[in-house]
Amino acid sequence: MSIGWNRARLATKVGILGAALLCIALASIGLTLWIGWQLEGGAAAVNEAGRLRMQTWRLAYEGSATSGDRLPALVDAYEASLQLLVSGDPARPLFLPRDAATLRAYEGVHEGWRELKAASTAGRPVPSGAQAEALVRRIDVLVDAVEARMAGWSSLLSSVQLALVGLAIAASLIFLYASHLVVFAPVDRLRHGLQSLEQGTLGARVAEDSLDEFGELARGFNRMAQRLESVYRGMEDEVRRKTADLRLEQQRLAALYEATAFAAGAASQRELAAGFAERMRRVAGADAVMLRWMDPSQQRMVLLAAQGLPPALLEAERCLAPGECHCGSPRPQARVIAIAPVGGQESRCAKAGFVAVTTVALTVQGRVMGEVDLLFREMPQPTKADRELLDSLASHLATAMDGLRSEALRREAAVAEERGMLARELHDSIAQGLAFMKIQLQLLKDARQAGDSAGAARLIEELELGLKESTADVRALLMHFRTRTDGDDLLPALQQTLQKFRLQSGLQAELKVDGHGAPLPADVQVQLLHVVQEALANVRKHAQAQRVQVSLAHQPHWQIDVRDDGCGFDAAQDAHDDSHVGLRIMRERAAKVGAAVALESQPGAGTLVRISLPEPEAVNP
Repeated sequence: MSIGWNRARLATKVGILGAALLCIALASIGLTLWIGWQLEGGAAAVNEAGRLRMQTWRLAYEGSATSGDRLPALVDAYEASLQLLVSGDPARPLFLPRDAATLRAYEGVHEGWRELKAASTAGRPVPSGAQAEALVRRIDVLVDAVEARMAGWSSLLSSVQLALVGLAIAASLIFLYASHLVVFAPVDRLRHGLQSLEQGTLGARVAEDSLDEFGELARGFNRMAQRLESVYRGMEDEVRRKTADLRLEQQRLAALYEATAFAAGAASQRELAAGFAERMRRVAGADAVMLRWMDPSQQRMVLLAAQGLPPALLEAERCLAPGECHCGSPRPQARVIAIAPVGGQESRCAKAGFVAVTTVALTVQGRVMGEVDLLFREMPQPTKADRELLDSLASHLATAMDGLRSEALRREAAVAEERGMLARELHDSIAQGLAFMKIQLQLLKDARQAGDSAGAARLIEELELGLKESTADVRALLMHFRTRTDGDDLLPALQQTLQKFRLQSGLQAELKVDGHGAPLPADVQVQLLHVVQEALANVRKHAQAQRVQVSLAHQPHWQIDVRDDGCGFDAAQDAHDDSHVGLRIMRERAAKVGAAVALESQPGAGTLVRISLPEPEAVNP
């Protein structure tokens, strides 16, 4: 029975419980209805017996009357009442109880009526007072018997109702217990299982002790929990593996970042090579490292840095031709090469105890400029990420090495350019003055030998004037090379330059500014300022002016005008010979920052030097 109950479906269990309770309820209701029907029938029988009592007294009354016309009807009614008591009324609950006492009492009433009819005259039963009283006593006995029976039914009904109360309580308890077994207990087990899953107990399982819907839910829950446990275990392993990969990747990124920061602060190629060699050896876990770089002739690979090499091997590897190493010409990607005998003999690396080498090329714009050799005493097993990290470090190293070389070339070019500019400045100013004084000295010697004292005095004055002009040129050059801008605005530097010009030349000079513009880059400001200084120097030396005006305009583009009221010259005639005014020097300086220099002059009408900077160049990057 227990096995069958456990295998039954939930709907079947609920149906059995419901049907059992329904049957009990229907039986209880039917029993109470039957008892109530009996009570109603007995009560109706008591009423009908009371009518017999009344009809008996009416017969006695009518019999004593003179006419007696109503006697037949009363007799018929009396007999109908007797018949109704014994046969009952199908239209309403009226019947005599069928117990022995009641039936005997009824037979006594019926017997008394028959006796009364037998003693009647002319077929007309007319009871006398004594007969009527006797018959009424028999009717009272019937009524007492019926009432006694009804009292028994009433007691039975009370007992049944009390039993029904107990039955209802018992049925409720049974239903609750059955509900607990069938519904609440399985639901509670599922709830505890879910709580265990929520708390992380993935090994939680629910008992599968039935084949009903809750049993299916329990089996589904167990399958889900098992799947979650396997997925979680797999996720833990995956997370653990990913965490390890991320940790390795973080270490690689940290190494790459450290190498990049080191490359940015390295001052020389040898310092850079030594630092990167040490870092690449640490990243690869190599036992030794060699870093070679191509010499300027592109014919030899020079050893710039090495670690972990025996002295003999270090000395032998200092300078090799490209491809001469046992590993051959390096490739763009890192690769591991097993060190094997060459020509039947062990190589120098093999004699030193190394069994493998990882070679990484140092390329600049597609050209191999060097290589890094990582030597191992045990065969390495680098991953793809390890090789990519070595390639990235090599790329940063090659870029940094080439950057240092390019920076050295730029510094050399800047020094050469500055020297050329200094030479031009000396040639256009002091050299010409010295050449003039050399001629004057020769003329002075000739005048002294000729005894021309007046000519000698005049030449001495000219020499003194030339010496003053050369001294002024030297001071102008010194101020010219020391001049700097404030970095954000050209205006203060122009004001300072005009102040120096006033002190040197004694001429009137003013600055006019029109509008406000975006600041220029510092190198552009310096070159424009030098052009203005050169124009002012030409005014001082050649223009014979009394007044100079410098105008600075920001819109629609940067423009600086240097205008004087001097003697001027024919610009068209002197276009190919501008050494005496320094126009060539000014144009060279302006061309470096994308500016243009225009010259406007006429004899006797002064000179205008205009420096124009295109608008796109005026934006500070």
